[in-house]
This record gives sequence, structure tokens and C-alpha cells, in this order.
Amino acid sequence: MAKKETAGANIEQLTFEQAFQQLEAIVAQLERGELPLDQLLELYAHGQRLVAHCVQLLDRAELRVREVKD
Repeated sequence: MAKKETAGANIEQLTFEQAFQQLEAIVAQLERGELPLDQLLELYAHGQRLVAHCVQLLDRAELRVREVKD
């Protein structure tokens, strides 16, 4: 559990690939449904933060591509 909390505190430092890998692992855990509800909700919230980070990184990349293109 401590590993997840540490990762959550450093989401902004993750690359897209690292964040996406964590997100895939969370989805797998959620799909198994073997954890208590409070842990599932915590994982879901962490996944939402990872998704927001990935979207932000993709938006930045798109902006850079547009700048290079112009």
C-alpha cells in the first residue's frame, strides 16, 4: 500500500509511459474485484489522477507538434 501512496505523490514526475503502465495495473486490479471496497475506491481515485496526468502530457505533446508544424 505504501508504494501506491508514494507513486500517487509523484504522479507529476511520471512519464506518459510510466503513468499508463500504472493505469493498466490498476485496471487489472479493479477488474479482478478481489479487494475490499475502500481499497477499490482508492485505486479508482488514483487511476483518475493518472488519467488526468496522461491527458495533460498528451495535450502538451500535441501543442509541441502544432508548434513544430507551423
